[in-house]
Amino acid sequence: MNRRFFLRGSAMLGCSAAAHPFLSSVTLAAAGGGHPLGDHRLVVIILRGAMDGLDVLQPLGDPLFAGYRPTLAQNSRASDLDGYFALHARLGGLMPLWQAGELAFAHAVSTPYRDKRSHFDGQDLLEAGTGLDAPLGVARDGWLNRLLQTVPGLTAQTAYAIGREAVPLLAGSAGMRSWEPDTGLEMSSQNRLLLEAIYHEDALFRDASAEALDLAAIMKAGGMDAGLPAKSKDPAGLGDIDALVDFAAARLREDTRIAAFSQNGWDTHRGQAAGIGRSLTRLERLVLRLKEQLGPVWGNTTVLAMTEFGRTVRENGTKGTDHGTGGLLVMAGGAIRGGKVYGRWPGLAEADLYDQRDLMPTSDVRAYAGWAMAAAYGLDASVLERSVFPGLDLGTNPKFML
Repeated sequence: MNRRFFLRGSAMLGCSAAAHPFLSSVTLAAAGGGHPLGDHRLVVIILRGAMDGLDVLQPLGDPLFAGYRPTLAQNSRASDLDGYFALHARLGGLMPLWQAGELAFAHAVSTPYRDKRSHFDGQDLLEAGTGLDAPLGVARDGWLNRLLQTVPGLTAQTAYAIGREAVPLLAGSAGMRSWEPDTGLEMSSQNRLLLEAIYHEDALFRDASAEALDLAAIMKAGGMDAGLPAKSKDPAGLGDIDALVDFAAARLREDTRIAAFSQNGWDTHRGQAAGIGRSLTRLERLVLRLKEQLGPVWGNTTVLAMTEFGRTVRENGTKGTDHGTGGLLVMAGGAIRGGKVYGRWPGLAEADLYDQRDLMPTSDVRAYAGWAMAAAYGLDASVLERSVFPGLDLGTNPKFML
């Protein structure tokens, strides 16, 4: 049963199923002994549910903003960044990164997806990294997997999937392994020897069972075999993020070069102030924990947090926002040229909005990912436009990478 079939078949979950807060995952891609991907680390975070970029990075310098959002913009405690844009208070812990040049944003970005505003189709297109040349819903390689396919010399142990939901971003011919954070596996040494003997002649089951047991041993050694922390010990509900980040960071400090996280809970049709606040707290924790756990590797790391589309400029009658178009890209890491808001700001006048309701997209989010990979891995723009993001025109380099 795949993600699309299960979620669409669950009527009670509604459209927020694609952004359900209990669905979370991370995928890892590892380089071989010669490190074909070099020393650079790339971390991609898919923010499922359509994050409201206008709430995260608020254009307080535009007098129209408060009129569009009489509730959401009221009594904002956002931190001023550049005299025009301000950062949501629940990401205030990232301000030291902004001041150190390790945090940046690109506003008014999008994929080619327009008008229908379906979480499922929007996420599929975001992770496939393609245009609208193929029917939505058709299985395609993810763009990170296609990146791996362009780099020779990778080991067979190319990717891990960690969490309750796979990340299609890394799906494709490059292999993927999976681990669920709250599923344990224990076996005595005698039983393990018996299992190995039974499956000795069957390469498929022999290798799969050995892999599962080895990964379970890694989890236990790292103190992660007990599943997610109890709420009484983790009142903020952030222990699952720490467990996933710690596992990923341990590998990023070694041979792993690419990690892809999936963070849910961004669908804020009603009561947005509370809903987006919880999600931003988790995103802040993820980024800060990555910086802490990566240590000196952080200096060679680029983090890109992207969402399937933005939300309406106007708040709705339930103090939330509906599905929109132009969104926000969050960039962090020691390898970026931070302390800046990138992209061409389209303005909020009604004539400047997309369909008179959404932030007008002025750049393609895939182009930022492409330029990040060009700088990190020395890939030629033509390879990115042909193989990784087929049909994309990268355009002018925004030069957000050091």
